[in-house]
Amino acid sequence: MSASGFAINLVRDHAQVVPISVFVAVLCLCLIIGHLVEENRWLNESTTAIIIGCITGTIIFLLSKGKSSHILRFNEELFFIYLLPPIIFNAGFQVKKKRFFQNFLTIMLFGVIGVFISTSIITAGSWWLFPRFGFTGLSAQDYLAIGTIFSSTDTVCTLQVLHQDETPLLYSLVFGEGVVNDATSVVLFNAVQKLDESKLNGWAALRVLLDFLYLFSTSTALGVVAGLLTAYTLKTLYIGRHSTVREIALMVLMAYLSYMLAELFHLSGILTVFFCGILMSHYAWHDVTQSSRITTRHIFATMSFTAETFIFLYVGIDALDIEKWKLSKLSFRTSVGIYSTVVLLILLGRAAFVFPLTAFSNYVHRRADRLSSVSFKHQVIIWWAGLMRGAVSIALAFKQFTYSGVTLDPANATMVTTTIIVVLFTTLVCKHILLNDFFFTHVCKKKS
Repeated sequence: MSASGFAINLVRDHAQVVPISVFVAVLCLCLIIGHLVEENRWLNESTTAIIIGCITGTIIFLLSKGKSSHILRFNEELFFIYLLPPIIFNAGFQVKKKRFFQNFLTIMLFGVIGVFISTSIITAGSWWLFPRFGFTGLSAQDYLAIGTIFSSTDTVCTLQVLHQDETPLLYSLVFGEGVVNDATSVVLFNAVQKLDESKLNGWAALRVLLDFLYLFSTSTALGVVAGLLTAYTLKTLYIGRHSTVREIALMVLMAYLSYMLAELFHLSGILTVFFCGILMSHYAWHDVTQSSRITTRHIFATMSFTAETFIFLYVGIDALDIEKWKLSKLSFRTSVGIYSTVVLLILLGRAAFVFPLTAFSNYVHRRADRLSSVSFKHQVIIWWAGLMRGAVSIALAFKQFTYSGVTLDPANATMVTTTIIVVLFTTLVCKHILLNDFFFTHVCKKKS
């Protein structure tokens, strides 16, 4: 049997195993190359994964003679159920709690009020400007969804640039806002999905707000309860005296259970698992053995790191999805106009809340005689760092505009490709501007 015949039979007999094996092999390659470029300030895991993903997609595209660039087809359930929970939980588990709660007012202003402001501007701007480029076919609900999709920031890239020890205030604000922002965007997106387009009025806006407040408060409460219950169980039963494996397994499973219960009751799993992580690190972590304390930090960080790399690798591969590019029938000039419009609206929407809300926060802190005011230079960094869009934007776009990763509507295909282009542009270009010597030396390194 020839080599080509063997390969064809192998793929036919193991239709699911071969793509997964190839993807895992490429994922391992990302880790190795990420290690080799560790000292390079211009490259990190996210950038490396995106570049390798683009190269991998190109190779598959050429080998399939232009038919496909996919190893795996995107599934939003895979993202929300398996990849996102370890990332958000680790964020809560590793957060510097003292600094986070010291800046809680500013973080909540950015992460909640800011998302509403940004969503409003992006929705109104796209609703007004898209038809002027000849791009039509989107419903009112689609425009509202676009606002939430492009209001979700990606702090993974930013935090690989900032340093917690050198700029603790700046790091805390960007980190805290990023997690709350993602949670708020997802909760608001889910609230938009429940809207009746035939009844868009003031009462509909009020219902969205009330629905959001309900989801936000109940999701947070569920995470707190799950974290406290885990801590109480570990302390009362002292499971570690017989097996450290059991207490580690209990922490992992309780964290995941809290996320799944939130999704089961149609709450925000992101908020639930984030606050569960905070409570576990503050209480449960001190109720386990010394070896388990070291192990849990490494396990949670490893799971989060692997999931992040997986997502960025897929984004790079999906950039060459020929089916969606063919389905989107807009001219090159119109497409560039749409991409540019979205980026400009993101810039405007972010500026519209960062500077005013920071001024308000600084005023409140001065009245309370607190010293944690945010300088104008740091405001510029917060504004620019929040321009990066990532995995949550991709997942929400697929959830709104595709069915299990597939769409036959040209307008929907255009929005998916637009999201991918915006994510690639903001991740690769905006981050490298942030890494520019002027920003890095004069702003990021400025003492917080």
